[in-house]
Amino acid sequence: MHYTLKLTQIGNSVGVILPKEVLANMKLEKGQSVYLTEAPDGFRVTPFDPEFSEQMGLAEEIMQRRRHVLRELAK
Repeated sequence: MHYTLKLTQIGNSVGVILPKEVLANMKLEKGQSVYLTEAPDGFRVTPFDPEFSEQMGLAEEIMQRRRHVLRELAK
């Protein structure tokens, strides 16, 4: 799949309009956020937030290690 996206003026900024098919494939709707990350071959636009994922991984690790403390706090 290949799309050419045109840059367009949006207020004082410049943006791109994503075709409906792209939004559907990415399971995105108006108002949701996407993330632009640098990749070895250029840039990647994704609904996946790598920082949030890393933070959640750390939180899960801590929750696993401290399960007994969290269980006591929940009482």
